[in-house]
Amino acid sequence: MANASTRPNIIFVLTDDQGYGDLSCTGNPFLKTPTLDRLHSESVRLSDFHVAPMCTPTRGELMTGYDALRNGATFVCMGRSLLRTDLPTMADILAANGYHTGHFGKWHLGD
Repeated sequence: MANASTRPNIIFVLTDDQGYGDLSCTGNPFLKTPTLDRLHSESVRLSDFHVAPMCTPTRGELMTGYDALRNGATFVCMGRSLLRTDLPTMADILAANGYHTGHFGKWHLGD
């Protein structure tokens, strides 16, 4: 494990219902998004990541690296646990490597 002072800080941002063309930095001529444009210019972006059209499968895929059929989160959950608990998540892997993790906002992956 790298020394805590040399490891990068990680902030993972997932916006809801936003398409590629919804930012001024990606060519939208009408919307002005200077703060998101700056974040975009200073970030690592997943430019070839394809997801389901619903939010829950997308979140499950991002958290586990597995498609929705394998991770169990195939539809919007309505409060039930869908994400398989036997699969390590991004948070599990980061925590095992000395990171403190947290989540803020919409979850929709169950308990």
